[in-house]
Amino acid sequence: MSSDERATREEMTAGAPEFEDLDLVRSIEQSGTRFRVVSTLLLLLVLAGWVIFSRQLLRGLGVTGLNQPVGWGFYIVNFVFFIGISHAGTLISAILRLSRAEWRRPITRMAEVITVVVLAIGGFHPVLDLGRPDRMLNIFTAGRLQSPLLWDVTSISAYFMASTVYLYIPMIPDIALLRDRGVRPRWFYTFLAWGWQGTPRQRRVLNRAVGVMMVLVIPIAVSVHTVISYIFAMTLQPGWHSTIFGPYFVVGAIFSGIAALLVMMIVLRRIFRLERYLKRVHFDHLAKLLLVMCLLWFYFTFSEYLTAFFGHEPTEMRVFHYKFSGPYAIFFWGMVVCNFVIPVGILSFRRIRTIPGILIASIAVVIGMWLERLNIVVPSLANPRLPYPTGFYIPSLVEWGMFVGAIATFILGFVLFARFFPLISIWEIREGREVSVAETTERLRQYLPTPARAAEGSGSRGG
Repeated sequence: MSSDERATREEMTAGAPEFEDLDLVRSIEQSGTRFRVVSTLLLLLVLAGWVIFSRQLLRGLGVTGLNQPVGWGFYIVNFVFFIGISHAGTLISAILRLSRAEWRRPITRMAEVITVVVLAIGGFHPVLDLGRPDRMLNIFTAGRLQSPLLWDVTSISAYFMASTVYLYIPMIPDIALLRDRGVRPRWFYTFLAWGWQGTPRQRRVLNRAVGVMMVLVIPIAVSVHTVISYIFAMTLQPGWHSTIFGPYFVVGAIFSGIAALLVMMIVLRRIFRLERYLKRVHFDHLAKLLLVMCLLWFYFTFSEYLTAFFGHEPTEMRVFHYKFSGPYAIFFWGMVVCNFVIPVGILSFRRIRTIPGILIASIAVVIGMWLERLNIVVPSLANPRLPYPTGFYIPSLVEWGMFVGAIATFILGFVLFARFFPLISIWEIREGREVSVAETTERLRQYLPTPARAAEGSGSRGG
């Protein structure tokens, strides 16, 4: 190794102990009053949501805005929305790990936490929509393999378990670090560390387990939102019976997941002062990926509505006009503005693709994707094929209260995780810093063309 390469490597590995002590680990050790105040306020909102839910249990679904023919409302909209956001973690993290993108290291854990927390919240929303939670047992006692609802429960359960394991396994070295530093409660970290000592054998087993899980969770994640789309597409309801709903839902899920991840990264970067780790390059890469998914979303949306309009089937056109110029026009065009006009207008120009600009575009996409779920669920139900009058759905305060409670639960879950575990993978950052320049140079040699003289020399020797 040359002197220049050695100096560069020393610069890369320097400051690793400072990285551990002054930032991520110490933020856990010194979390106090601010954490208690924030968690108490969030907990009050969560408890308020449960109080509202208990009122619904006592009085039934009549306290909601659900009616005939609109039997699905906020609860199913939020179910599809939250499950979609969960794709932020597993797909983004697994794909970036699989492609060995070095810039992924500071963001993978945040993405994986989003997946686990949001999956738990989203998976509970169908129970809210049942009115009687005990009816969930019917899936196990009288479930039919022909039903997409059973497919949905199976895929989400498998996705939640796989995502939890995929989050936990890479956390083991950092949990052992907290154990060794005596962070309280030490018994908690000792139990979760599983005797980790950082031996070469343990590292090989860890890397093998992470590799297996990242390959496993990608098809599971894709299948989850595909199966959710089948709940709609397998019916003959106007606006739902579509062959492209599977990929359309998957693209929308990744789209909303990236936006949610960017929002959380920018907020946490400011709160925990993570500017050293969440750099402009991370936001720039994710913003470009968000722009690509924005264009893909517009392509699927345009194809979906163009096909419906060209066919001009009467019941389909009722839904079409209901969205474009009817009672839900404000929500439809608001979806288009939030999901296409704003992100394309901001992310296409480097001058305004700043961190504040990315935050605005990401928040717009999160809002727009929620409106998209609303536009999928309600208008089709309000315009059934049967000769019923057109319906209209207005959510009640109960449903709004449950929605606020769900958002508070999501934020509380993230706050609790940040209280007990590092939001950025310490061992992966250190591993990235310890990558030698020689290895990086060798990897680049595999990508770059062979110099002409070297190619000629090897050719003449081979001749």
